[in-house]
Amino acid sequence: MTSTMDDRPEHRPDAADASAEQETVILAERALRLRRRLERLIGIAATEGNELVPLRNGDAIFAAMLESIRGAEHTVDMMTFVYWRGDIAGEFARTLADRARAGVRVRLLLDGFGSRLIEKDQLAGMEAAGVQVAWFRKPLHLSPLKQNHRCHRKVLVVDEETAFTGGVGIAEEWCGDARNENEWRDTHVQVRGPAVDGLAAAFAQNWAECHEELFDARDRFLRTQPRGEAVVQVVRGSASVGWQDMQTLLRVVLESAEERVRLTTAYFAPDAYFVELLCAAARRGVDVEILLPGPHTDKRVCQLAGQLHYEDLTASGVKIFQYQPTMMHTKAITVDRVASLIGSTNFNRRSLDHDEEVMLAVMDRTFTATLDGHFDQDMKASVLIEGGRWKRRSVVQRIREASVVPFRRFL
Repeated sequence: MTSTMDDRPEHRPDAADASAEQETVILAERALRLRRRLERLIGIAATEGNELVPLRNGDAIFAAMLESIRGAEHTVDMMTFVYWRGDIAGEFARTLADRARAGVRVRLLLDGFGSRLIEKDQLAGMEAAGVQVAWFRKPLHLSPLKQNHRCHRKVLVVDEETAFTGGVGIAEEWCGDARNENEWRDTHVQVRGPAVDGLAAAFAQNWAECHEELFDARDRFLRTQPRGEAVVQVVRGSASVGWQDMQTLLRVVLESAEERVRLTTAYFAPDAYFVELLCAAARRGVDVEILLPGPHTDKRVCQLAGQLHYEDLTASGVKIFQYQPTMMHTKAITVDRVASLIGSTNFNRRSLDHDEEVMLAVMDRTFTATLDGHFDQDMKASVLIEGGRWKRRSVVQRIREASVVPFRRFL
């Protein structure tokens, strides 16, 4: 007998369907709650309609940045803390100079301390081609009280439509794909959509301090169109006295976490307040995982300052991993599978108290899942710090940790 439409069994959602729907609702509520807390407490509205592309390690990062610069038709604004020597530094210098000669307005903002090693012939070549180069707080031109406050932001904005930010500097150390100790591990992100304005503002804020002309006729001030689905809040941290937006950002994320926090940072030297925030999250049942540089750290003093807190952290249930293959330079946090932070800020006193920084607070499950996937991959190449064994560390190690206490506020 041939069945009819009325004869077909009615589909009824099973327990798995109901559970999946419930989980979707819970995660959406978490993301919205975190968004509103950040908007209300920092006072910066998040934007919708953004497209974010996570870029893993130098081969992918530099290729995307250079391709974007080569396609520029109107403006290129770039700022970086590190601009050192090597082939990649030369390639960026030539690419920026080429676009300037082609009539594109090119501005390059360099930190006076971090980029002091730039090759003078590359600098002269860019300036001769028409690149506008400005220096942020050259040490010799400052009072001793200002020497410590640096511009650590990494921002590239092309034609007011595409932007990049993250942890990468312009130097050979970042080239490659983290295949050995000479190729650093790092993450950058390409942004399209309304959040580009926030990164452009991060550049403009520091450019205004260093150059008399803030904008010109080549700035079109476009109304940025939606390009994707991600919700993004751009948070800028500035070098001044008192509680900063960057500290609020990290505090809200850690206090809002309900399920899991994953923190990756190049330099881990927080004060006691932020150590307690991590411990408190772990004690209330949040799975707190921290991924740090291991034997190939480029700042051993900063590593010692962080190791001073390992005993308290592990005793509270925080899991600490040290990355083994090369220097871990990524600055990223994921929370509860729904949100992530990515940018230039490390989890240390220097980033939070002294330096100009920028971070993206991203409410997007797909982007967060990608960063969580990176974390899983990196964790396989890392060693877990065992709390019991660390508690029995040598007297020599304890003395080394204690030796950095007098100046850890500058690390």
